[in-house]
Amino acid sequence: MTLLLPAIAAIALYGLASWRLGRAAPEHSAALPLGLGLLAVLLHAAVHALDAYRSQSLPLHFFSALSWVALGMAALSTGVAWNRRFEALGSLVYPLAALALLAFILLPSARAPDVLDWPLRLHALLALLAYATLAVTAALAVLLAGQEHLLRRRRLDHPLLQLLPPLTELEALMFRTLAAGFLLLTLALTIGAVFVEDLFAQHLVHKTVLSVLSWTVFGALLFGRMRWGWRGRRAVRLTLAAMALLLLAFFGSKFVLELVLGRGA
Repeated sequence: MTLLLPAIAAIALYGLASWRLGRAAPEHSAALPLGLGLLAVLLHAAVHALDAYRSQSLPLHFFSALSWVALGMAALSTGVAWNRRFEALGSLVYPLAALALLAFILLPSARAPDVLDWPLRLHALLALLAYATLAVTAALAVLLAGQEHLLRRRRLDHPLLQLLPPLTELEALMFRTLAAGFLLLTLALTIGAVFVEDLFAQHLVHKTVLSVLSWTVFGALLFGRMRWGWRGRRAVRLTLAAMALLLLAFFGSKFVLELVLGRGA
């Protein structure tokens, strides 16, 4: 019951903020819906803080980790949209955060063992931050693809175009978040490689291989951007492919181990 009330409030605020952002006219301020989104983020964070306090640990079972990543996405999206005209990002991410929080509250999951050593706690924290940042990058890639599609079809009166900044600005933000997420993922993988005793243990080999593959694709995209100016559809496709690998690396394995096999990951 302790977690239920703030969770319900956060979910309602996420929904209201998303609805208001989707209906906002370009000439109107988005301060009110973004304020609602910020309040939802704070309540979402309070739910996890209470959960950690109650369990005296950092629970990272499937739905908890999913909700943590969604919280990071919502917080980052709120900050980005508050400073620039990226309301469409919040209207896309807030419903995802609400669904992740709802799943965390309602759906059962095997409790994974807590990470005791501080280097592994740091590894887990950096990994969650990397997933959240790169997931926002993927959301921006989806918006970029939608914007390009509408512009190619000359549908200049479409509501989505009214919510988005110019194409070049949206693309620049996508690559900035990609660079930040790539740095966080690099740090997480490095700490994992140094402090995990058996990186290629039974439950880690697929995570390691898929994570490194995702890191390679993200790195290749950043290099291609700097060296050859990669952009547009190629950037969108590589971003989404790398994000799919990263999701399989962490959430795919946790889904199978915890929800299918009933074991902690």
